[in-house]
Amino acid sequence: MKYRIMVKILATLLSKRKVTAKELADKYEVSLRTVYRYIEDLSVAGIPIDVVRGRYGGITISDAYRLPAGYFTREEYQAACNALNAWAAQVGDEAALSALDKIERQRKDDKRELAVSGNIIVDGGVWGDTGAYSDKMKACERAVNECASVQIDYISREGEHSRRVIDPYVLILKRNVWYVYAFCHTKQDFRTFKIGRIKKLWFTGGHFERKEISKEDIPLDFFYTPDEMTDVTLEIERSALADAEEWLGVDSIEPRGNALICEVKLPSDGLANKILSFGGAVKVLAPQSLADEVKSIAGRICAG
Repeated sequence: MKYRIMVKILATLLSKRKVTAKELADKYEVSLRTVYRYIEDLSVAGIPIDVVRGRYGGITISDAYRLPAGYFTREEYQAACNALNAWAAQVGDEAALSALDKIERQRKDDKRELAVSGNIIVDGGVWGDTGAYSDKMKACERAVNECASVQIDYISREGEHSRRVIDPYVLILKRNVWYVYAFCHTKQDFRTFKIGRIKKLWFTGGHFERKEISKEDIPLDFFYTPDEMTDVTLEIERSALADAEEWLGVDSIEPRGNALICEVKLPSDGLANKILSFGGAVKVLAPQSLADEVKSIAGRICAG
């Protein structure tokens, strides 16, 4: 009985995205305490369900969440669709037609989707992506298109968790990473959020009036300040050329005599470790401080 009700609660959340505990308790004839216990069990199982208090309160499931691929087998999908089709044809039940539409849409969502525009194909996923990243991408794109406010659980690079409501304006692809540029209600200003760092996402039901912004208003250098960048000159062995080109770009590496030289501005953070990852095939010519740091780390490695 417990697991049957838990599955029904999950189905209700997938359909409505936000309900109150009292609604669930009344619908499935259990106590409020039981509802909260089942919600906690579903959360422990990895389903992004949350209890939100305040203006946008209720029991919610992330709008970026879809049932995992393989939740239904192909045969189960077909059987469910056939049964709902038969039921709807006999009694003209609108609810059955709505359920059928959702099941068929779920089946389509189980497939990894690639954004295709003209001659360009963009795979928004990451290595090991099971669909969660792509679902967040689609939810953010929908929010941009519909001027819909969303609430997000966000984890910063420093590991800080925050919950905030944002108005997404545009998606940005920067250095092979996707971001959403949005007005943040908490900061009362525009901010850039890395989509991969959004843990959960909900549509609030609210909409915003888009402000006039130009491309010049959107910061594309949102990684490092000038003080965090270093002018670097590197000598690259031919054995490491392919990997160096992917890191630094083919235009930044040029032959000088018998050597391959790259002069580029790079972020200082973790730079010495990155150079060491080439196993000695990349040599620092300047600045001397970076060369000394590489030598120091290599010395500690050798010392064990």
